Amino acid sequence: MDSLHLKQDGELVSEYIKGNEFCLSILIKRHQQRIFGYILSKTANRDLADDIFQNTFIKIINTLKKGKYNEEGKFLPWALRIAHNLTMDYYRDKKRKNTKYATEDYDVLDFIGLEDANIEDKIEQEQTLRKIVSLIATLPEDQQEVLRMRIFMGLSFKEIADQTHVSINTSLGRMRYALINLRRIIEEKEIVLSN
Repeated sequence: MDSLHLKQDGELVSEYIKGNEFCLSILIKRHQQRIFGYILSKTANRDLADDIFQNTFIKIINTLKKGKYNEEGKFLPWALRIAHNLTMDYYRDKKRKNTKYATEDYDVLDFIGLEDANIEDKIEQEQTLRKIVSLIATLPEDQQEVLRMRIFMGLSFKEIADQTHVSINTSLGRMRYALINLRRIIEEKEIVLSN
C-alpha cells in the first residue's frame, strides 16, 4: 500500500479504473485541500463548498467508472475544472430559481423591495472580496502564497510550511509581513473595505 502513495496521479487513476478502490482515496487525500480551497474561494461558504466538493468527487468517480477520463495524467487540473463547472452550475441554477415572472396573482414589482437589501449586501461582499484579492496580488509572491493557503484553503501553518518547504516560523513570518503590508497599502490608498 505504501508504494501506491508514491505513484503519480495518472498511475493511480489507471489502478483505480482497474478496480483498486484505495487509489481514489489517495487521490482525494492528495488533492482535497487544493480542490476544496478553490471551491471555498468561489463560494465563501464552508457548507456549500463541502457539498460542491462531494459532488465533484461523485462526478469524478462516475466519469472514471464510465471510462471517459482522458486527461493524459493531468488529474488535478481536470478535477479543478469539474469543481469550477459544478460551482458555476450551482450559481446558474440558483439564479434561475430566483427568477420571478409576473402573473395575475403576482407582480414582479412586489418582489423587488424584498430582495434589494440582500442583493446590496451580496454586491458589497463581492466588491470587498475583489478589493482584497487585488490587494493580495500586489504583495511579494511568498506572502501571496501563504495568505491564499491560509485564508482560501484553510491550511494550518504546519501544512503551509510542509507544502512550501520552509519552517513554521518562516510561514508565520510571511503571514505577519503580508498582513502588515496589506494594512499599509489600505492606509496609504485610503481604501474602504466595508461600511
